[in-house]
Amino acid sequence: MNQLALKDYLDQKYLKYNNTSFILNDPISIPHRFSKKQDIEISGFWMAVLAWGQRKTIINKGVELMHLMDNAPFDFVTNHSDRDLKRLIEFKHRTFNSTDTLYFIDFFKRFYQRHQSLEEAFITGDARDHDMKTILSRFHKFFFDSEYAPGRTRKHVATPDRNSACKRINMFLRWMVRKDVYGVDFGLWDKIKSSQLICPCDVHVERTARRLGLVKRKQTDWKMAVELTENLRKFDQEDPVKYDFALFGLSGIN
Repeated sequence: MNQLALKDYLDQKYLKYNNTSFILNDPISIPHRFSKKQDIEISGFWMAVLAWGQRKTIINKGVELMHLMDNAPFDFVTNHSDRDLKRLIEFKHRTFNSTDTLYFIDFFKRFYQRHQSLEEAFITGDARDHDMKTILSRFHKFFFDSEYAPGRTRKHVATPDRNSACKRINMFLRWMVRKDVYGVDFGLWDKIKSSQLICPCDVHVERTARRLGLVKRKQTDWKMAVELTENLRKFDQEDPVKYDFALFGLSGIN
């Protein structure tokens, strides 16, 4: 398939899968329950971090977690008491456990005492001056800039410094940054541009990308995610990660 034909094909599949029917069976359905910006950011970040395994299980865990936070995550993280935290001790999803949960809450409380939006955790000065590798690396350091940050929790927030593909954090950024006229991604943030985003790469997206000749690198790592995104930029320089919908949908998961 030549480049023009591939672009037409991916554009068709993007339009097919990027619509509100996508929301119901995707982890993004949890932040879509909220209207307050901070509620969307907190629930969205958490759902992205928990997004591994079966989608139904991920969503059920998101419902459980939001219930434990009284379905008001921003109010909970900023105003909880020690007694309130006890109900979270039993929360677990795969290797994500109460130690990780309590650190996330601690980070959000400290952060939102000083900032209005989680976007500020990802930027230093003008984010347009930085590539996404720099942005994610700095965010990871900022997120764990605490003397009591648990070592075990670091594995749940990826960084390109470890050559991770950073699938989940890239997916969260897609949710927050893309101005999606079809109503799936939120587009709440303005300082990071859609053109800077890196395509989230999981096993399903990778499989489709390889089949279509969009990646050649064998390892599923940061370099592969960049390779895929650079090839997608040939089809849409301003919004390359919109094709994440097409590649994921073509995997047969939807």
